[in-house]
Amino acid sequence: MSSRRAFMRSGAMALFATGIAGGIPAFITRAAAAGMPPAPYKKNKVLVCIFQRGAMDGLMAVTPFTDMELKKARPTLFMDPTNGAGKLFDLDGQFGLHPSFASLQPFFADKRLAIAHGVGSPNTTRSHFDAQDYMESGTPFSKSTSSGWLNRAVGLMGHDASPFRAVSITGALPRSLYGSQEALAISNLADFALQTKGNPMAANLTAGSFEELYEQTSNRLLNRAGKESFEALKMLNVNDIKNYQPIAGVVYPNSPLGNSLKQIAVLIKMNIGLEVAFAESGGWDTHFNQGTLNGVFARNVRDFSDSIAAFWNDMGAYQDDVTVMTMTEFGRTVAQNGTGGTDHGRASCSFILGNDVQGGKVYQQIGSLAKDQLEDQRDLPVTTDFRSVFSGVANKHLNINNNGILFPKWEGKALEILKG
Repeated sequence: MSSRRAFMRSGAMALFATGIAGGIPAFITRAAAAGMPPAPYKKNKVLVCIFQRGAMDGLMAVTPFTDMELKKARPTLFMDPTNGAGKLFDLDGQFGLHPSFASLQPFFADKRLAIAHGVGSPNTTRSHFDAQDYMESGTPFSKSTSSGWLNRAVGLMGHDASPFRAVSITGALPRSLYGSQEALAISNLADFALQTKGNPMAANLTAGSFEELYEQTSNRLLNRAGKESFEALKMLNVNDIKNYQPIAGVVYPNSPLGNSLKQIAVLIKMNIGLEVAFAESGGWDTHFNQGTLNGVFARNVRDFSDSIAAFWNDMGAYQDDVTVMTMTEFGRTVAQNGTGGTDHGRASCSFILGNDVQGGKVYQQIGSLAKDQLEDQRDLPVTTDFRSVFSGVANKHLNINNNGILFPKWEGKALEILKG
């Protein structure tokens, strides 16, 4: 059995490849030896996961505006579809979408965007670190799980893999992609995660340090494989990346999420075998000055919405093959706090976008927000296990059907949110 070695450069790139016995995939070695870019792979389905780190307020993102208990609990944060300029988008007479989601709202209207509400973990932790770990491992009551749920999903696909099958546009590999399957973490395609934009001297130094990491290994074969991997990865740093132009009319926000999704679009269109992509959105821990039409929440939502909308529109002819799914570790308290924000809660919501999505619907089992109906008399209860959402999307979109491996010890049912 081949072993796996992780080569990581702090703040730069993490490359996960098969180790000594198996070597790196022939795809990379042949391409590196020939000095040519890799040949196109068969076009497969692509699942794009976006983690909203910090815990998004699902009750402000998608508001059950007919529940007056929420209005009482949030005297300065409550919004509804009738309060004039900047009012909520009325989705179904019960739930309203925050106005900063304006760029995503049309996808809900044309039934390509679905929302799962009341989503969360059965583990009641309100620790960001623990909740993210449980969600990304897919095992809410075990800290000993070594692999992430997305890595296990990759392992269930059952066909020949590209080394670029699973890619995270982040500075380090996310917990979701830990495991035995090959995965890449690249923070910037154009310079291979060298976070030294505008500083060629520093970029060269970092690149040299990365190659030195391989030079230091005592195993000659692993050394050669690592250097070939690095050379092959450098093949991606071509004009197709640096001079990439989205579809006419598409403008990505110049933000971390916007740039990440733009790079994922590049990888998809290069036809190099991408099937699972991961990106992050930060800043959702809104304890202070959360705001309504303006403020930190509205700004985050606008960037989040505009980035996803730009990516989706940029997909053009690839849309049939792509599904986007978002997630966040938990929600926020029903009641606002004394500093104009909300604190760590339980349930939040997820957005699922794709041509195979049964959209135009809020999937939910949310009850009254009266205090005596809340979890611990303060939080929106979790009525949909996050694994129901994740499995419902991944199983159908990636054509994998083994929840025993995907989510060990879970006996729940997948949410029927995709067609077919």
